[in-house]
Amino acid sequence: MPDALRLNPAVSRDAICFVETTSGQSLHDCYQCGKCAAGCPLARATDLSPQQIIRALQLGQADVALDSRGLWLCVGCQTCVTRCPCEIDLPRVMDALRVWAMANGRRSAQREVPIFHRVFLKTVELLGRAYEVGVVGGFNTLSGHLLGSADLGWPMFVRGKLKPIPRHIRGRAQVAAIFERAEAMRASEITAARKAEGAAR
Repeated sequence: MPDALRLNPAVSRDAICFVETTSGQSLHDCYQCGKCAAGCPLARATDLSPQQIIRALQLGQADVALDSRGLWLCVGCQTCVTRCPCEIDLPRVMDALRVWAMANGRRSAQREVPIFHRVFLKTVELLGRAYEVGVVGGFNTLSGHLLGSADLGWPMFVRGKLKPIPRHIRGRAQVAAIFERAEAMRASEITAARKAEGAAR
């Protein structure tokens, strides 16, 4: 049986409770009209469309949603939100699912996506801005693609598009404080979701 079909009821309860609490969205508001999937720019690249991920959660099959490539390929472009007649904020649902997956050590169907996510955010947290050389270097090292995009790096460096030394911005402390608040909020959301899930049992 495919891994995506090996359903774990306990995982599904925890994940779905966390998603609804964290995202502030009611999953059962979706009546599967398909407008989100019809407008999704990444529909051809994913295994499950946005509406199918929602449907899996509605049916208590969080494992199916968590094992999908669509969860990790969603870029949060908001196209689905503007098309949804029920005004469900699907990117918030996807974000909450990804947070739950990473917090619980769930393996990503798209291994490189969470690696890039972590490296990019860490550079912003440390420097107050994106540092392209650091992002690419960190991503290539952690993903195992040591020479990935090397052919693009040198021409950009010669043209002055890449700086070997990162520039610091004013207000780095304020940016770091944003990350601290976000981490505290995430921790409180996880705690609240677990309490709500425990009360529902």
